Amino acid sequence: MKNKVVIIGCGNVGMAYAYALLNQRTFVNEMVLIDLDMKRVEGEVMDLQHCLAFAPSKIDIKCGDYTDCSDAKVVMIAAGVNQSPGETRIDLLARNAAIFKDIVSKVMESGFNGVFLVATNPVDVMSQLTYKYSGLPSNQIVGTGTTLDTARLRQIIGSRINVNPKDVSAYVMGEHGDSAFVTYSSATIGGEKISDFINEEDYSTICHQVRKAAYEIIERKGATYYGIGVAMVFITNAILGDENTILTVSVHDQNNDVFVGLPAVINKDGVKQKIYVNLNDKETRQLQTSIDIIKEAVESVKE
Repeated sequence: MKNKVVIIGCGNVGMAYAYALLNQRTFVNEMVLIDLDMKRVEGEVMDLQHCLAFAPSKIDIKCGDYTDCSDAKVVMIAAGVNQSPGETRIDLLARNAAIFKDIVSKVMESGFNGVFLVATNPVDVMSQLTYKYSGLPSNQIVGTGTTLDTARLRQIIGSRINVNPKDVSAYVMGEHGDSAFVTYSSATIGGEKISDFINEEDYSTICHQVRKAAYEIIERKGATYYGIGVAMVFITNAILGDENTILTVSVHDQNNDVFVGLPAVINKDGVKQKIYVNLNDKETRQLQTSIDIIKEAVESVKE
């Protein structure tokens, strides 16, 4: 079975994803790279090919164009301009919206009918635009959402109380941005309530660390890419392996007609279903605030 992944945008994020796919045992057996800078892509492909003798699985890696999307299972978009120091993800919107309209139109002209995996920021808005420009059912659009934010939350909590982050069940939800919030009321560690380990005030401090993590990394090294690259491998495996894995991705909320970071079951069809986490009143208000911010951003594109 051909499990082709096409990567559009071969900058830091795109190549972190490609490298992570190559280094982990995945369901991918063909990888196609597309970028405006074809000379660089040729170099990236050669460099990746030289890893194959040591890679855990065989992957056919090549340069390509939009016609390669026709039989792809996943098209991952990381194209667009990068977030600059001091710039919010929403500030990127005007510059990236026009780029996406062109990219998505070209992908759809190929006859693509797989799953779009969107990584470009602001990812919730870009996922909404991909949905609009592609005309595909909403389940076939998966944004990276708060997947990385959730991973950061679990790592910080695990480090704080000295447990494996994989045993921390807590979500970051809402916008992948400044209005993201963490679920305290439903969070658990090994089945025990989070309140048995961390009080709500300390938890709020951890939430602040999660929201500011990207800004701190960007200030130090200019961009973030390793974390999101690995997060996207998890999403890709869930799709290609039909795993029914629950991840906090950017999914379509029909009531508000907006894409927002929520826990969802991911399988071969993209989003199988959303998971409705019980939220307290404060968390419900925080989710609505995030939704309103994303909707406003989407409306600004229409204007």
